[in-house]
Amino acid sequence: MKAPVGSFGWADLSVENASEIRDFYSSVVGYTFSGIDMGGYDDFCMNSPDDGLTKAGICHAKGENKNLPSMWLIYFYVADLNASLEKLKEKGGEIISGPKSYGNGSFYAVIKDPAGACCALFEQADED
Repeated sequence: MKAPVGSFGWADLSVENASEIRDFYSSVVGYTFSGIDMGGYDDFCMNSPDDGLTKAGICHAKGENKNLPSMWLIYFYVADLNASLEKLKEKGGEIISGPKSYGNGSFYAVIKDPAGACCALFEQADED
């Protein structure tokens, strides 16, 4: 099912010491985790112990995440990423990273608003 426009999708955290921080959140929140091969290292899906669904991600600050700020980055669903990015520029925002493909027709970009706050915008692929 496609998520409603404007809703939160998930949150990612990019840090230098991803394995240590993964273990921290596993202990403090109770997450289980699974690795995602990033070509020589793993980033991590943080999963609910109740239903096993991924609720967040903890990533190494390298590769595509190299220049992302060390903060919880929330993802907002948008109807049309390109249109949202055009509005972002008109309103004084900045594209930090992207747009990038998330596979299967989904796309995202990390942005900074005029106040300096960062988030990501995510256009979800249409359902078949």
